[in-house]
Amino acid sequence: MAEELIKNVAKSEVFHLADLVQGEEGQVVSLTLSQTPKCKMTVFAIDADEGMASHAAPGDALITVLEGTGEIAIEGTPHELKAGESIVMPAGAAHAVRGVTAFKMLLTVVLPS
Repeated sequence: MAEELIKNVAKSEVFHLADLVQGEEGQVVSLTLSQTPKCKMTVFAIDADEGMASHAAPGDALITVLEGTGEIAIEGTPHELKAGESIVMPAGAAHAVRGVTAFKMLLTVVLPS
């Protein structure tokens, strides 16, 4: 059997990423889809005014908002993203995430070789 590179979803079936996680009041909820040495994919549901404090990642990180509105601050500059919008946080850049409204996002981190 081949290694399972993407997990927690049915293969060969259509699904909505936003349906994989349900928001909870006052919380950040996540579901890991993939975690390999070079790539990590996680779906998040983040309540309004909740989020993740400033931190940095060793790889480029792509956020795509699936529902709602989130604020992504990169090196102190805030960017407000709505459903369907994406942004890349460069490797090593300090960034923080906050729910403007309750929102859901897909985070993909691509790590250097």
